[in-house]
Amino acid sequence: MALVAGVDSSTQSCKVVIRDAETGTLVRQGRAPHPDGTEVDPRAWWQALETAVDAAGGLADVAAVSVAGQQHGMVCLDSAGEVVRPALLWNDTRSAGAAAELVAEAGEGEAGRRFWADAVGSVPVASFTVTKLRWLARHEPANAARVAGVCLPHDWLTWRLGGAADLASLRTDRSDASGTGYWSTPTGRYRPDLLEQALGQRPRVPEVLGAAESAGTLAGAALPGGASSGGALLGAGAGDNAAAALGVGARPGDVVVSIGTSGTVFSVADTPAADPAGEVAGFADATGRFLPLVCTLNAARVLDAAAGMLRVTLDELADLALAGPPGADGLVMVPYLEGERTPNRPDATGAVHGLTLRTSTAAHLARAAVEGMLCALADGLDALRAQGARVERVLLVGGGARSAAVRRIAPQVFGCPVVVPPPGEYVADGAARQAAWVALGGATPPTWPLAGTEEYAADGVPAIRHRYQQARDLVTDRLTG
Repeated sequence: MALVAGVDSSTQSCKVVIRDAETGTLVRQGRAPHPDGTEVDPRAWWQALETAVDAAGGLADVAAVSVAGQQHGMVCLDSAGEVVRPALLWNDTRSAGAAAELVAEAGEGEAGRRFWADAVGSVPVASFTVTKLRWLARHEPANAARVAGVCLPHDWLTWRLGGAADLASLRTDRSDASGTGYWSTPTGRYRPDLLEQALGQRPRVPEVLGAAESAGTLAGAALPGGASSGGALLGAGAGDNAAAALGVGARPGDVVVSIGTSGTVFSVADTPAADPAGEVAGFADATGRFLPLVCTLNAARVLDAAAGMLRVTLDELADLALAGPPGADGLVMVPYLEGERTPNRPDATGAVHGLTLRTSTAAHLARAAVEGMLCALADGLDALRAQGARVERVLLVGGGARSAAVRRIAPQVFGCPVVVPPPGEYVADGAARQAAWVALGGATPPTWPLAGTEEYAADGVPAIRHRYQQARDLVTDRLTG
């Protein structure tokens, strides 16, 4: 039995799964936490990977390894391969002004947005790496001058696993490269001019590999304590959403709604997207297709915040929400707790509207929190449809999908049934499936069955979204001064 390993290096933690390459059967797994914050020393990811690999029983017996990771994070390296400064993560919004600058430099209003959508497939927002590089050039010029190479979190981990020989050995894949803002999804090539526009120079960037190409081999000394014997193939890896699509076996016509730290709504498509409004990011997937995607900054954290306010567990929050009436009698939560990416409101705050004596109950607030989070994701579903996405099936995944309230209320908000796979580490599973593809070869990744899915259906309640849309544009920016 050939074994493969998949790694999910997410914002919050590192997960490692070891699976049978041909059947996908889970053999063992491990995990370790990441530090909080939107600015992290990449060495913390490496330490977590070492711990998670050890908990998973090591990599000595695996044929291939692939790493999936959080997208967009800016990892800057000097000429010796040392990290220049802590990485700015996707959810760090300090580069919002830089994003606006870059778009304005391409033209006023619609013209600037259209330029970026045509050039790379997406309009830059604070999450994108290109905006973080502009921020670095403006605010930390000494650090910017030291930058000899730029990569993403999963690229850096793959590089370390392969021995980190030199900057020329950096590798990435289409899906993660498509979230940088200086790699073109439509053409499949880097835009070094845009990289230079942001940073003021052209540092080395990773070579972009095909879906089933190998990034090299696992170095025997990469992990301590006999965790690996070396020689295993390294996959190209993937961005977390592309890996999740691979993990659940998403196909054209599927829309995946992933409720993790961030919320994402994405579809598998045969043609790239280019949305000048900036709502839909024109990403690539991990199979050679495309992955038009809408991202919200606030997803499962909305449930965490509501549970904290009510001093209940997440299961108790779900019970309260299901006890509340659909629409929460007009109570609406706009969940922009950390600013928002879609719509592009990095300085926005959350809000609660419709608070009356009648709606001043725990059940109403719990219901409003779940509905508000789902309404923000439903806006993303509408944006995908507007870009021509086929919506034949909606798959609900991520930690937030474990909530009974989310599963049962989602059809009322989305207006269609949802399919919920069993709880799992689908990003790590997608990385493992890619590793199996590299190890086994073939034109397509191996078929792994996805058993135990459940379908939830309910009549849509249009009033929920109507009230949310009324409240959505009433939110304010953070008070300053």
